[in-house]
Order: sequence, then structure tokens, then C-alpha cells
Amino acid sequence: MSGTLYLCATPIGNLEDMTFRAVRILKEVDLIAAEDTRNSLKLLNHFDIRTPMTSYHEYNKYDKGRKLVEQLLEGKDIALITDAGTPGISDPGEELVQMCYESGVPVTAVPGAAACITGLTISGLPTGRFAFEAFLPSDKKEREAVLQELKDEQRTIVLYEAPHRLVKTLELLSGLLGARKVSVCRELTKRHETVYRSTLVEAASYYAENAPKGECVIVIEGLSRQEIERKEREKWQDMGIGEHVEYYMALGMDKKGAMKQTAKDRGMQKREVYNYLEKNKDK
Repeated sequence: MSGTLYLCATPIGNLEDMTFRAVRILKEVDLIAAEDTRNSLKLLNHFDIRTPMTSYHEYNKYDKGRKLVEQLLEGKDIALITDAGTPGISDPGEELVQMCYESGVPVTAVPGAAACITGLTISGLPTGRFAFEAFLPSDKKEREAVLQELKDEQRTIVLYEAPHRLVKTLELLSGLLGARKVSVCRELTKRHETVYRSTLVEAASYYAENAPKGECVIVIEGLSRQEIERKEREKWQDMGIGEHVEYYMALGMDKKGAMKQTAKDRGMQKREVYNYLEKNKDK
């Protein structure tokens, strides 16, 4: 029988967030695949974990992934850890999981900290529905495409950003999304954890004067339903009410249905549309 791949979450700052189960699994498996073995050694030493380690990171994830799958198929149990947080969430792991499933190797998770969830829950913004985008793409064309998608996103948006790029990213977002509410979460679970709640415009100005330190989670409010309705109404402002009705009739609607839809689009009562058409029918 093959071994099992364990996706073990590690603390994102505070070592006390390491779970009892994660410590036990890391001691019991045959091998630990770590994003950075030097960084992970500090964690393992703290919990007196002596299991052998091997490197598995962004630049060897395919070649090393195949070797790890071979060992799993031989019956070895392997734990995957990253520098901080949950493997596969903006960290190496996604490809290895896919390889395991393709080879029939069982995969399970040892859950724990994830910066995106930690930031979201303390942001003070709606948590019921959210969109996680991790780091914005470095390629300008790809980044622009993602930002255009986020422009009309109704769910709360969660992004990661490095401190030296925070101001530039906030300025970019404020130019696109306007004065949306934002919570900038820094140094999560650490001694100097902060949550700066403001608007995108104000946050960009604040951090331009107060150089940030530590990795950041940016949590942005989604586009409100009221704002969406306002934008929808604005689309029809250059079209007269009569033209608006004729537009829908040209699409196959009867006059009654076209009037009803026109009224809805413009935030009017159906009677108002009818009265307008009656008043201007000879013009």
C-alpha cells in the first residue's frame, strides 16, 4: 500500500499556534518536504522534531514532486510544510496534491493557520462571501486583467502584499475601486500585529508617510448592491425612455414587458414610463 501525503499547516507568526496533531504527525512521518529547510529547521527544533527533511519549493515542484510521489508509492508517509501557514494557499503544494491524486496516493490535511482567513476574520468586513486573490500578478497585462475582474466583485476581497509594495498596490486599488473600505492587517499573530481600518485612498496616504513592516493582508469591501444598481442606471442615461423601450421591443419583448424592464433599469415606476410615452407619443 502507498503512504499518505499530509498537508501540515504551520504557524504564520506565533509558535503557540502549532497544533498538537501537527507536531505528532511531523514526528511520525518518514519524511518532511519543506519549502525552505533552513527556515523550517528552527520550527522543528523548537518542537524537538527529528524527522529527516528534503526541500520542495516553487522552483523544483515538478521534478521533486515526482520523486516524492515515487516514495509515497513505496509506502512512505510524507508531510508537506511551507515557511508559514497552509500548504497550497499561495504556497507550494497544489501541484503535488494533483500528482498524488493522479497516482492514487491518499492526501489529507492537518489544518491550522492561514493568513488569508486570519486577516479576513479580524478585518471587520463581511466574511460570509469572499474572493481570495493572493498576490497580484507581477506581469502588467495579467495584473490589469485581474484588477478589472475585481472592479465589480461583490464579495469581500482578500489580497497579500509585501511591505515594500504596499503603498503602490493601495494607490493602484484606490484608483480603480475608489473609496472602498479596507483593513490592512500586518504582522498577524505576532507581537506588533496591527489592523488599520480606513478607505483605500486614506490607507495609501497613511502608509506613504508610515513605512510598513511585515507581510500584509489587504481586505477590501466588495461592491455594494446599491452601487451596482446605480451603475446599471447610469448605463441608460444617454438613452431616452422611448429609445429604451424600443430597444427591448427590438429584442423581441412585447410593449408591456419592454416598459416593465425599462422602468426597472431606470429605477422608475412602470406608470411613469407609460405616462412619459403617452405624453410624447406624437413627438
